[in-house]
Amino acid sequence: MHRLARWFTKGTEGLAALMLAAMFCTFLLQIYSRYVMVQPFGWTLELCQALWVWIVFFGCAFVVRDRDHVTFDILYLAVPDGPRKVFALVSAAAIVIGMVVSFLPTWDWIDFLRIRRSATLRGTWPDWQALSWIGVEPGGRLTIKMRTIYSVFALFMIVVALRQAWAFIKVLRHGAPTEAHEIQVGED
Repeated sequence: MHRLARWFTKGTEGLAALMLAAMFCTFLLQIYSRYVMVQPFGWTLELCQALWVWIVFFGCAFVVRDRDHVTFDILYLAVPDGPRKVFALVSAAAIVIGMVVSFLPTWDWIDFLRIRRSATLRGTWPDWQALSWIGVEPGGRLTIKMRTIYSVFALFMIVVALRQAWAFIKVLRHGAPTEAHEIQVGED
């Protein structure tokens, strides 16, 4: 099980790194086309924006650990273990409830975006019906649907809700976490 978890973690980190590298290369191409060729490519800006959306939400769902987040824990650290456990349970439950309650309205908005397509991310593909979910139209014209770009937010909501539900269970079993809220003292 630990081997599978490590493999999954390395895979998600690698995918996030690939997306970041693709965004960086697209950004460099954008600079080159604008200032050297003096004929900017319109699609580079939109691809950078789409990749940024995926990097942020995919990274926050799968790569960023809870201890990597900024926390305001002065009150949390000032109380004893009992109230600290209550704080941890309430915050985890609030996040789960918030994600669950807002999922359907959010999915409605994401699903509505199926009618909108990318303005500049287009190309020519063979007439493959299997690619219709990303926007290949009859005749092979490719336009990426906005639903495809923003669907990562729904994935983010599901993963965050599951992670916080697991955190809630861990707090019930083992008490409030302290390792994620330790004050880091550096040497001068």
